[in-house]
Amino acid sequence: MSDIVEYERRITAALTKISERLNAGGASASTADTSALEAALESERTVNAQLEERVRAIKTKQEEKMAQLEKRVTTLQSGYGQLEGDVSRLKGVNEQLRESIHALREANQSNVGEPHLINKSMLVELEALRAVHTSDRHEMDSLLGELNQIIGEEA
Repeated sequence: MSDIVEYERRITAALTKISERLNAGGASASTADTSALEAALESERTVNAQLEERVRAIKTKQEEKMAQLEKRVTTLQSGYGQLEGDVSRLKGVNEQLRESIHALREANQSNVGEPHLINKSMLVELEALRAVHTSDRHEMDSLLGELNQIIGEEA
């Protein structure tokens, strides 16, 4: 950015110099002076055009990077929502598992074998394992997505 300011200052100075020469000398300004000033002005215009092009390129690059970052945030938010659902499911299944274990302990303490309690406990344990598996799978998918994105950026 400091380059832009410097180039603008130089262009302004060149234009001021041309204006002063034309006003001071009127029509008597020499052709050599006018040619030199016009060449300096053209040189400054070229530099200014190059600088403007660089600024446009930087702006485009920043806009592309911002779009990539916004897409990445959206993907991460989606994955986070899915993981929150998995955690909520795990909490519910773990609560059921605790209740089932508590019922089994009470049945064992009273020396009463309750087959339906054992079946219920096994079903809840299977559900807990499925919930853990699903959560692990979602976490791995999220990690793989991040790794693929990093590898894609590096390429």
